[in-house]
Amino acid sequence: MATAEAALEEPPKKRSKKPLLIGLILALVLGGGGFYATFSGLILGSGEDHAEKEHVPGPLTGIAFVPLETIVISLGPDSGSEHLRFTAQLEVVDTAAADVTTLAPRILDVVNSYLRAIDTASIEDPQAMARLRAQMLRRIQVVTGDGRVRDLLITEFVLN
Repeated sequence: MATAEAALEEPPKKRSKKPLLIGLILALVLGGGGFYATFSGLILGSGEDHAEKEHVPGPLTGIAFVPLETIVISLGPDSGSEHLRFTAQLEVVDTAAADVTTLAPRILDVVNSYLRAIDTASIEDPQAMARLRAQMLRRIQVVTGDGRVRDLLITEFVLN
């Protein structure tokens, strides 16, 4: 009886790996085709035309620059340099450009007074530039009134 049962029992069949292989190949082909279609612009429009339309800058409005005269400040004997040459421009609201230009002598007085009053070690420290700029901008904004001057752009800061 054991032989009859053994004859009736067949070894389990191995599952075919063919469907798995076909699925994997189809996934790779469809993924590659989708990538190509999207990258080349066939799907979701042309990539180059779309990028050009988004990155075209509009007109620059509401901004003006007021140049300040160059200031030369003599430094003390304990300094490694003799003079500081300072030139800057003010970024202003375009409607306030005339007002700020009118106040230029007062602005120069405030900046000149500030630069003469600070310690020469602060001027010579390269990391102090941001602090100096912020301090001068705040003083200029007090002189000109709120909302007129947006930023102080230092164009020349030379120690010699």
